Amino acid sequence: MRVSVLALLATVAVANSFGIHSRTRKNFMFTSISLSATAEKKKSKSSTVIAKKLEVNKEEPKKVEAKKEPKAEKKEEKNAPPVNIGWNSHKAVEQIPDSLVRDEGPDGNFPMRAKFEKMCREAQIEITKAIEDIDGEGTFQEDCWTRANGGGGMSRVLSGGKVFEKAGVNLSVVYGSMPQEALQAATERGIDRAKGYKEGERVPFFACGLSSVMHPKNPFAPTMHFNYRYFETDGGVWWFGGGTDITPSYVDEDDMKHFHGTYKKVCDKHDENYYDEFKAWADRYFVIQHRNETRGLGGIFFDDQNDRDPDTIFEFSKECLNSVVEAYGPIVEKHKDDKYTEEQKEWQLMRRGRYVEFNLVYDRGTVFGLKTGGRIESILMSLPETARWEYNNQPAEGTPEAEFLEACKHPRDWASEK
Repeated sequence: MRVSVLALLATVAVANSFGIHSRTRKNFMFTSISLSATAEKKKSKSSTVIAKKLEVNKEEPKKVEAKKEPKAEKKEEKNAPPVNIGWNSHKAVEQIPDSLVRDEGPDGNFPMRAKFEKMCREAQIEITKAIEDIDGEGTFQEDCWTRANGGGGMSRVLSGGKVFEKAGVNLSVVYGSMPQEALQAATERGIDRAKGYKEGERVPFFACGLSSVMHPKNPFAPTMHFNYRYFETDGGVWWFGGGTDITPSYVDEDDMKHFHGTYKKVCDKHDENYYDEFKAWADRYFVIQHRNETRGLGGIFFDDQNDRDPDTIFEFSKECLNSVVEAYGPIVEKHKDDKYTEEQKEWQLMRRGRYVEFNLVYDRGTVFGLKTGGRIESILMSLPETARWEYNNQPAEGTPEAEFLEACKHPRDWASEK
């Protein structure tokens, strides 16, 4: 009796993944072996019958002359994006090119593409340098890659530092095409981004963005996330999106006033309505719907911005991105050496579990990346190295943990509080 080694390994893997007890696992494996043997016999019997039928056909051949149809030649549009970027389309390179933006297709605003990429590159360098200075020991590992049809990216990731368990800043430039439902998932207000395309047709697009997540070790030092991006679809439809938000494990009112106050100043400089609008947008967007609570304590979030001159929105995005270190750095510096208990560390890990839930279920960037064949290591860079789930954990009333949970269920106007 022959039993496939791969089948046995798969059986063990399935048993392990479902938490099957070792004794039960043995019975499960023996059942699998028995089924494999039975399948082997059936396969052998079927093969004999098929061989006999082939022998009969060999003795009485029938001449059937197939009518040859001329093959229609497909005309491939020059620089047409692939149907899918592809999980294996990312080629590692030792040094990233001076620019990942190409000067052709899809139709759109080439100068803005190049300008936005330049802004992202400069911010990536400045932010990673500042985080290394705060950490004092950890350094960012850099990975660069390109794609055959244009674009590529650069990931910078710090792991196991003195202050940061994990921190990453990713640059991405993408040329591709996506289903209209994926395009819809990349926006919020139901705006038609597939204008001029028939239902079911894939839409060529360009996207450039810089995204980051910072996970400090200390439970009193918050996690921070930002993402700033520029999109175009073929035909010149364009929009900006972005935001910066903070996810602590405990409420520190002074920290929240500083973080939100920094971004209120930036928003007020560009439009007096921006902060209230984008702060409320963040409170709506970062909701873990199945928990009825927010991921953290908010920030600003905006998308589908194309209601004014693109250079005007660019300048706003640039100032928001360049304010990340000012808004976040002092908070980490303040808390990186705070004393904490094992219970407080466990609470931090449970809040990180909530972070994972939001990112894998609701985060628009994650969904977009997976639907368009993005680079998996970059997409999942945002996840913490460690997280925790406890069954039905309910903080005791009056504790700092309960206070934090209350703030997640009822967002506060931190910038206006005195």
